[in-house]
Amino acid sequence: MEKHRIWPYLRSLFGGVLLILMFAGPCFAGVPTDHIKETTDRILVIVSDPALKGPENKNKRDQLVRQAVDERFNWEAMTQRSLSRHWRKRTEAEKKEFVALFGKLLDRTYMDKVGNYSGEKVLYVGETIDGRYGTVTTKILTHSQTEVEVRYRLKETNGEWRVYDISIEGVSLVNNYRKQFNSIILRSSYDELVRKLRKKVAEKD
Repeated sequence: MEKHRIWPYLRSLFGGVLLILMFAGPCFAGVPTDHIKETTDRILVIVSDPALKGPENKNKRDQLVRQAVDERFNWEAMTQRSLSRHWRKRTEAEKKEFVALFGKLLDRTYMDKVGNYSGEKVLYVGETIDGRYGTVTTKILTHSQTEVEVRYRLKETNGEWRVYDISIEGVSLVNNYRKQFNSIILRSSYDELVRKLRKKVAEKD
């Protein structure tokens, strides 16, 4: 697939990619991977709980899953990197709102897929650590036997390794959103970007 056409496909795949946290297979040993596995185990308990099955329990189940994911993903770091130079110009109130909107935008992308897992195999194939930064490399084996490489980039803070970016087939989620956000701000304004995000989030409610 050509690079200029790959992102719509990758963005739709993003929801399934985050299921790595929920349905991963044997792990490559290491501290960052261990921390992701802690989240995996916690979410598995949630999605396997008979008391949380059924559409009537969807909101509660989603809330518990989101809470677990929130503790592993550093939404503020992802947001700051995605806004790049525009982050510094924002007030504290604006930063707080944008972090919340960005987190909702991403988690709504994959939350509905939690109940649609259909046995895709996920392998942890490597891990590197450079000081407080780490990368966990995984591969998703689809039903068509296609391998999709996914890399989680994490930073250690106070003993916790938290995700600040994901790359799918070499395409960085943060870099992609940075280009989109920057384009909207330069073409229109920051307020217009926030308006668009509010609308997307509201559409998914």
